[in-house]
Amino acid sequence: MHDKADGVHEPNLHDRVRALRWTGQGLEVLDQRKLPDETEYALCTTARQVAGAISQMQVRGAPAIGIAAAYGIALAARQRYGDTPEHWRQAIEEDFEVLSRSRPTAVNLFWALERMRKCMERLRRDPFPPLLAEALAIHQEDIAANRLMGTLGAELIGAARGVLTHCNTGSLATGGFGTALGVIRTLWRHTPPLQIYATETRPWLQGARLTLWELEQDRIPATLIADSAAAFLMRQEKIQWVIVGADRIAANGDCANKIGTFNLAVAAKRHGVRFMVVAPVSTIDWSLPHGDRIPIEERDEAELLPSHYHGNPAIQAWNPVFDVTPAELIDAIVTNEGVVSGPSTEAMRDLCERCSK
Repeated sequence: MHDKADGVHEPNLHDRVRALRWTGQGLEVLDQRKLPDETEYALCTTARQVAGAISQMQVRGAPAIGIAAAYGIALAARQRYGDTPEHWRQAIEEDFEVLSRSRPTAVNLFWALERMRKCMERLRRDPFPPLLAEALAIHQEDIAANRLMGTLGAELIGAARGVLTHCNTGSLATGGFGTALGVIRTLWRHTPPLQIYATETRPWLQGARLTLWELEQDRIPATLIADSAAAFLMRQEKIQWVIVGADRIAANGDCANKIGTFNLAVAAKRHGVRFMVVAPVSTIDWSLPHGDRIPIEERDEAELLPSHYHGNPAIQAWNPVFDVTPAELIDAIVTNEGVVSGPSTEAMRDLCERCSK
């Protein structure tokens, strides 16, 4: 294969961005609120700092939130064991609680915390080295899973001429390479010329600020559209697939993702455009029978309201961060354990059985 941007074979050309970097001091978090104008990493040395980075959206994206939380527990172990070697287990419970409250919708957060807790239960001496090793493993496993999902999703799509993605689902939202954007990266490298469209994704503009910046770093061209232009784009027959990520998937295949995803799925169904969700199995909440049970985070209305209306009791804003797309509007869910075509309770149960083997 050759690179489409400049003809030079460079294996890592389309995977150069990392939102999370472990150093000897702690976890470096790329402050995504400042992109694309500034590229600034903040050093977190405590679990509370990691929780703050998650809740304040310095780090975002369900897989990245889970990875960051795992590093947060490792940092907590280093601090708690250093302060009270005899009572670190009791002390670290506060850190688990702080991290669990940082974002309520992304199930990867709770999956990662549970995995770190199980690792912790086996420990008898200094917990920091093995917990750090577990966090590093979670990080590397996520990158490997994303590369696999990129291949599976690209094989399912084939030679599409145009694709649309929503929010940011790339290296900035994961350990690296990305979920939905990982599929697009793979398509870009291995198929004929592909037109990539990205929604601006209001109100935080993750598409305009983050997805475009990330693709620019990897020399992949893309076209930005207003969120409200998506249905008209589909009517023009410019795209064949919508490819998105997920923050939580219910046991029947209903998917919670960035607000506006449901709109895209409805418009896609109306225009004969296929709809793909890409997420690791750690995003699936098997305890929830359907998407109505998924907790939806609502953020401060000030993020949405123009400053002129701040403090005006007569003018309010409703600011849900996510919506839920019913399984019947989804053509395929691509996971690191395989593809679920036409997701349903039965099809998801088959996936669950594969995961348990």
